[in-house]
Amino acid sequence: MKRLTKRLALATACVAVLAGSAVQVSAWGSTGHRLIGVAAMRALPETLPAFLRDPGNIADVGELSREPDRWKGAGQPHDRERDTAHFVDLDDNGHVMNAAGMSIDALPELKSEYDAQLLAAGIKVNDAGYLPYAIMDGWQQVVRDLAGWRVVYAMEQRETDPARRAWYREDRVRREALTLRDIGVLSHYVGDGSQPHHLSIHYNGWGPFPNPEGFTNSRQTHSLFEGAFTRRVARLDQVEAAMSAPATEPFQMKARVVGYMKSTLGTVIPFYRLEKAGVFVETDPRGAEFVNQRLSAGAAELRDMLVAAWAASGEASIGWPAVKVAEVEAGTADPWISMIGED
Repeated sequence: MKRLTKRLALATACVAVLAGSAVQVSAWGSTGHRLIGVAAMRALPETLPAFLRDPGNIADVGELSREPDRWKGAGQPHDRERDTAHFVDLDDNGHVMNAAGMSIDALPELKSEYDAQLLAAGIKVNDAGYLPYAIMDGWQQVVRDLAGWRVVYAMEQRETDPARRAWYREDRVRREALTLRDIGVLSHYVGDGSQPHHLSIHYNGWGPFPNPEGFTNSRQTHSLFEGAFTRRVARLDQVEAAMSAPATEPFQMKARVVGYMKSTLGTVIPFYRLEKAGVFVETDPRGAEFVNQRLSAGAAELRDMLVAAWAASGEASIGWPAVKVAEVEAGTADPWISMIGED
């Protein structure tokens, strides 16, 4: 009980600091990702499981939202494969890398097909990135997590055999920890998708491209924006205030991700115009507004994806042999063998 009380107190203090002052942590990989995870979880409706809205778990998701950045440095092939999940370099017309790459509207279903098409066009996947697939894969994993949770939660309430009920309770606890971790990973990639530099060939200064407006070519553009500046001006209360209204119906995952990518791509030139105007200083409110709006876009997208994942989990089948979640919840199917396994 003391441990729980301390954890809740820590979570409450963390949220209070985020809401009441500029966040004093490092980089978009910390400040921005924490804020996106926390804001999204705090905005979840009561129709979702209570463990997702627990203050301690919300704080955990904020921390776990940084996880893919903390994976870096493991060596090869781990780093090369995972580092390219954080971005997709689109040209000004929405093509991957250049006109030879496919349009963001024409992404194939599978990442292997994406890789093959880029290679056939003379584009290296390591250069292009594959953020849309990281988001789609992460969302589908959360759906599976929630489907498993639904089953063990339902059986924990209904099972009359003491040993089986104890196993369901233990597995529910495992499911909840796993779900929070996977939400954190999804949160990270959704957060990357709200940062203009992660969606553009102009990812660190305008680069070697036609530049009629004379945008900066500083190689510090990316890090200064998402790092020191965001650390100073990002605020949870402003992020939450700027979040759009929920929009989950109808929800088709690939189309949703494509639309999200295109929306962020549309902020690239506005960013460079603001940078040229010198607004990314603490004394100009336009810079802080841009940061908090971008973070709010990520938080709103994550919130909607989690609501949609919960809905999709109710229509799923889980375990082996597969059992329908809806039938377990209705009390018409016994998932014991499907969940615990039979050797």
